[in-house]
Amino acid sequence: MKRWSCIPMALLLLGLTAGGAFAFSCSVTTTPVGFGSYDVFSGSPLDGQGAVALNCNNPDRKPILVTVAISSGQGGSFNPRQMIRSGGSERLNYYLFLDPAKTTIWGDGTGGSSVITQTVTRNLSLNAGIYGRIPERQDAYVGSYSDTLTVTVSW
Repeated sequence: MKRWSCIPMALLLLGLTAGGAFAFSCSVTTTPVGFGSYDVFSGSPLDGQGAVALNCNNPDRKPILVTVAISSGQGGSFNPRQMIRSGGSERLNYYLFLDPAKTTIWGDGTGGSSVITQTVTRNLSLNAGIYGRIPERQDAYVGSYSDTLTVTVSW
């Protein structure tokens, strides 16, 4: 039988900073979204949560618009994203959202996704939750599934 009732999940987010100004700087750290065990027979989706923490310094105090985006990962899509089984090619659909109500997909602003945008005039500390969801009743092989994403900060 190819299906099992529990599949451990993990999602790793990698931090990356990018930008153009010399005096202005930002750093980003992430907390991975952990889903735990997924039951392919459950009629309910499986939710998980992670976070992105952004710290920026703007010594010139001129307003600078900062954008935080998350890549689509190995599946190449935001709606849905896909985790891949370790040692295999099987995929498991999932979503990452900007809001706890899970209505706004966090991405790079393309393909129906949105980004976080905020103006920095001096110092900014932004702690944003990442709200994940694996839809119910996906036909998945037993194993560990993961995806690797890139967080990009631009100004």
